[in-house]
Amino acid sequence: MNIPSEITKLRDGLLQQRDELKVQLNLARMEAREEWEKAEAKLEQLADKVEGVGAEAKDASEDIWESAKSLGEEIKNAYERIKKQL
Repeated sequence: MNIPSEITKLRDGLLQQRDELKVQLNLARMEAREEWEKAEAKLEQLADKVEGVGAEAKDASEDIWESAKSLGEEIKNAYERIKKQL
């Protein structure tokens, strides 16, 4: 067994693995940022719906509630996906 050669192989393998992980981390950050931006847009939509319903609370229909609830679930799921990526 050639110890210096084995240590060099170990180091080279670790350096390659590190470089691959670095690329994957950068991609994950980009994906998380894109997911964040989508979730933020949906949260703004939800805020608009809340304002609209608040102004017309007595006339709010079941459709508006279902739409807002669905949008809220989409945002919640997006935040959970982002959390898993971090």
